[in-house]
Amino acid sequence: MNKEICVLGRRDITEAMRVASGLTILGHRVKLIFCSIVPDNEATKEQAELLELAEIEPLSAVEGNDMEVLSPDAISHIIQASDGILSM
Repeated sequence: MNKEICVLGRRDITEAMRVASGLTILGHRVKLIFCSIVPDNEATKEQAELLELAEIEPLSAVEGNDMEVLSPDAISHIIQASDGILSM
């Protein structure tokens, strides 16, 4: 059964990226929301490639990432609409 999963990248951004892309293998629809600045290093660049292959467009809760910044209301809506939430 496919589910809507929300992955929050809080403490371990690289792991959140890895988990989000892995969940799509099982057929789940995944939203990835970064709650802190994504480090510019080799590990996150590799994971960004996997996100692209998995067709996940990451979102951000904070300014400073090169992506759409969500309002608190939008984040709340995504979380409420999700079947499961993972926080990394």
